[in-house]
Amino acid sequence: MATDTKSRRATNDPLWLRILLIGLSIGFVSVLLVLPLVVVFAEAFRAGVGTYFASLNNPAAWRAIHLTLLAAGISVPLNLVFGVAASWAIAKFNFPGKSFLITLIDLPFAVSPVISGLIYMLLFGLQGYFGKTLAAYNIEIIFAVPGIVLATLFVTFPFVARELIPLVQEQGDEEEQAALSLGASGLATFWRVTLPNIKWGLLYGVILCNARAMGEFGAVSVVAGHRGSTNTIPLYVEVLYNGWNAPAAFTMASILALLGLVTLAAKTYLEWKVNQQLHDTLEPIAAEAIV
Repeated sequence: MATDTKSRRATNDPLWLRILLIGLSIGFVSVLLVLPLVVVFAEAFRAGVGTYFASLNNPAAWRAIHLTLLAAGISVPLNLVFGVAASWAIAKFNFPGKSFLITLIDLPFAVSPVISGLIYMLLFGLQGYFGKTLAAYNIEIIFAVPGIVLATLFVTFPFVARELIPLVQEQGDEEEQAALSLGASGLATFWRVTLPNIKWGLLYGVILCNARAMGEFGAVSVVAGHRGSTNTIPLYVEVLYNGWNAPAAFTMASILALLGLVTLAAKTYLEWKVNQQLHDTLEPIAAEAIV
């Protein structure tokens, strides 16, 4: 009854107030999101389609795209494994340091990406704690692909875990206990009971993690050193723009924007799928309650 009253109150607000709120929302979205996106594509194609594809045909552009996809392709699966393991441990078990582990998972949200890059420099740089030892074995981490992957891992590892922890906690362990009591092994229980229950949340976390990995600039900028062979797409955009090559810079920015739009479309589809699954689950319960 209280909910119905609130709903009626919301829909009976003055017309001027509704127009004002809707206008402010559309205005903010247009100025802060839509307009910059339109400008990126307009500037990318300003010099013509031929110039656009010529900029993409540059070997340096393909190296940046390849390195971006490589860093995301390594960090996202590792974060997937960590996220599933961490959510399972936190939701299913009590152990010393559990609260501390949750705090550590949130650490990248509190620490600036640039600071995380500097930490890796202090650890693995030539003048760092392990730099000379690594150099003696010809192992390169800073200003090389491993450093970029490490920096990407640091800024992205909370996303899958943070998406799964509340989901696994909410589901409880009744279904797993039932499967185990019927003779299923732990691995079979995970694949046939746990994983189907968390698959949409898992995919949602992976999509967010992948978007963050492809767009990361601060931490990667520190450990990559702006070398030609260690430029990801965001770093390459900066190099091009600072080099007064605006058409090529906006071309690469449009590629990054396209990747973001694909990610957004996948995120929207998963949200719809989760809501549909929830509706299909609750509808029989509601019908039974009415009867």
